[in-house]
Amino acid sequence: MDAKDRRILSLLQGDARLPYAEIGTQVGLAASSVHDRIRKLERAGVIRAYRADVDLERTGYPITAFVSLALRPQTPPSVPDRIAEFDLVESCYSVAGDNSYVLVVRAPSTKALEGLLDDLRAKLEVTTRSTIVLSTPFERRSVITAEGEL
Repeated sequence: MDAKDRRILSLLQGDARLPYAEIGTQVGLAASSVHDRIRKLERAGVIRAYRADVDLERTGYPITAFVSLALRPQTPPSVPDRIAEFDLVESCYSVAGDNSYVLVVRAPSTKALEGLLDDLRAKLEVTTRSTIVLSTPFERRSVITAEGEL
């Protein structure tokens, strides 16, 4: 992956619907070259999907919470598979430290969040610690640069 591929990725992260010609203008390539590079990035698994950026608050899910799960001896195996069964869980991260997993939860109300926490504790035999998000100054910003700097 070179600097042009990184710039293409950065542009697509900002707007995945950009026409190849516009990307080409910004990157210094012909639209056909941009198309070829994007297809290669897709085949390599670098670009995994294209998604709509939905405002969850406007769709009835104004509550965002980070829920940490600590496993106990009686916790059943395949925890991530079981967590995936809960519709309000957007993401699940396996983490190092005092907890084993951190979940990103989107809920329509604090009552629904409380119900989810009760269900997680009962069905997974875990302890939970929750942090409710008050505001989100930014999220999902591109960290990819053309130079590949960290």
